[in-house]
Amino acid sequence: MSAAFGVATAGPPVEPTPINSVGVIGAGLMGNGIAHVCALAGLPVVLLDVKPEALQRAMATIAQNLDRQIRAATITPEEKDAALARITTATDYGAFAECDLVIEAATEKEDVKRVVYQMLTPHLKPACMIASNTSSISITRLGASTDRAEKFIGMHFMNPAPVMRLIEVIRGIATDEATFAAIVALAGKLHKTVVVAEDFPAFIVNRILVPMINEAVYALYEGVASVAAIDTALKLGANHRLGPLELADFIGLDTCLSIMQVLYEGLSDSKYRPCPLLIKYVEAGWLGRKTGRGFYDYSQTPPRPTR
Repeated sequence: MSAAFGVATAGPPVEPTPINSVGVIGAGLMGNGIAHVCALAGLPVVLLDVKPEALQRAMATIAQNLDRQIRAATITPEEKDAALARITTATDYGAFAECDLVIEAATEKEDVKRVVYQMLTPHLKPACMIASNTSSISITRLGASTDRAEKFIGMHFMNPAPVMRLIEVIRGIATDEATFAAIVALAGKLHKTVVVAEDFPAFIVNRILVPMINEAVYALYEGVASVAAIDTALKLGANHRLGPLELADFIGLDTCLSIMQVLYEGLSDSKYRPCPLLIKYVEAGWLGRKTGRGFYDYSQTPPRPTR
């Protein structure tokens, strides 16, 4: 059973509504990881993407990641087969008609998420809850764009979801206690630890982590040190597993920039101003590992710093 930190309720404890089936919107890195975790925990999952080829890639990735768990002796081949059998892929939002919860893992842009909710909500049963995997955007504002703000909540999985044990749970101002209790209970079923965050820009992890990355980009931009020196300094000097620029490439420079923009606009503090060099890399399409080039060039082994 998971632990939950920062849990506070407005009244007496509420018995959580069972979540027996889950939908996931988006078959990218986060979406397929969330589908993997839910299916392995015994839940039927509908994984939706508008691109059939994205769904094919997602299922192949899930199978590979399950194989990795078999090699690590954390699951059995039978558990892998059962998990894959629980995942249904779809390109039509009507496939979510019987889901108890739909987790949105679309790109980290508010206008995109709002369009997703407009297409999603007409197909849901009245009791269905919606969770956003947003890493920075206001849950209150996103929930208000749906027809069920009281059943809308933030459920931010860490990347990669099958490995990382944390889920940030964020209530909007309208989120009711029954929805909160159901999501905390689900996180326990997924063997995750919950931290509860207030609905402030970027919540907990990214409020602290991404400005550190942005500061590392400023150090590079200002000529304090090279890419390799900055990453080596943090790995050996602060005992980080990845240097901040390596981590930025792993997260995606476009995602890092989006989070910094949310922080800068939401808190009106100049310390959150995105580094101009980060903006330039995103404008160039150098988004990190997913495009083969960011602060490192991944066309060679080992990856070579680009500055």
